[in-house]
Amino acid sequence: MQPFSAIAVLTGQPVRIRVVRRPAIRRLKLLIDDDGLGFCAGIKDAGADPFCERPADRHFSVCRQILGGSFRFESTSQALLDLVEAAYAGLPSHQLPKGTPEFRIELRLLPRQVSPSLVEPPSVQVQSGSGLLCGVMDPSNYVVLAPEQRCALMVASEDMLSHPYHLRYELIEFAVFTLATRGLGLVPLHGACVGLNGRGILLLGASGSGKSTLALHSLLQGLDFLAEDAVFVQPESLFATGVANYLHVQADALRFIDDDKATHWISHAPIIRRRSGAEKFEADLRQGHGRLAAAPLKLVGAVFVSGQAADDPDALLSVIPQDEIVARLSADQAYASGQPGWHRFEQRMMQLGIHQLRRGRHPRAAVAALRRLLD
Repeated sequence: MQPFSAIAVLTGQPVRIRVVRRPAIRRLKLLIDDDGLGFCAGIKDAGADPFCERPADRHFSVCRQILGGSFRFESTSQALLDLVEAAYAGLPSHQLPKGTPEFRIELRLLPRQVSPSLVEPPSVQVQSGSGLLCGVMDPSNYVVLAPEQRCALMVASEDMLSHPYHLRYELIEFAVFTLATRGLGLVPLHGACVGLNGRGILLLGASGSGKSTLALHSLLQGLDFLAEDAVFVQPESLFATGVANYLHVQADALRFIDDDKATHWISHAPIIRRRSGAEKFEADLRQGHGRLAAAPLKLVGAVFVSGQAADDPDALLSVIPQDEIVARLSADQAYASGQPGWHRFEQRMMQLGIHQLRRGRHPRAAVAALRRLLD
């Protein structure tokens, strides 16, 4: 089973998987497991330091409820904790039916590298073995996770602070998403989710199909916004949760926005550049331009968003035949389809039914179609 990658869910791009040599992993695991030692002695023993590397400086901490879990971030670096706050402060505190487990992530800042990357950091490579998961950029920038102990260590060099997007999404979020997925038994999906009155609709489809644009207009039209790129579902209850911190919008999507305040909000947001080369505005959803889902949404269905225009602009939705649903879901969610809980999730979604949504004359028409499914 391949380890979960926040990068795969967020971008839909494949990541390279490489298993590290077992002797090295075994030595790390012994440090973690022996008598409860290690950075993953975790929440019960936050002061343990088997590597004898913890700085003597004062540790600061930030606690946030994310994806139904209680996360404690610890670091001697205020700059790293500021990135945590940029990602997770001000979000609704979602609680899932199975309780609120605790997780701990230590953030450690190393001195600047001698030869830092001038353009962007190296791509993350995911490694796994003996109960540990690792996301590695280079020897000075990586994450080590012990899901069973519900904790992680993230290490970053000072020069990575000049790449906050990569640091936040590819290292910090990698740790958060992985721990929450394993600790809460969630199915991680590459997609968006909006809803109304506690009911939610999954927006699925290939990158570039228009999910983000549809999610944006759903927000502007008064629907509850749960997530844009990554949705996490409890397969038994079908409650969905996500991180509604930023919305990523391409410049050409602005032409469909009629609200001057919303246009100003997005067009004045920072621009991020993904590894695919795509540049997008990163608009902060917590600035009050719509309603964030205050609690997990109960899924009542899903739609595959299509980039194709509808033959009839008044009939954007079509039902996907039952005998095609399994293949469509598995093809769209290559990573999630191999995870625990997938088959139960698949069965539940087949019971609800799945639609295809083609484009109309304006995104407002697609939002109206979603409202009909949510009624």
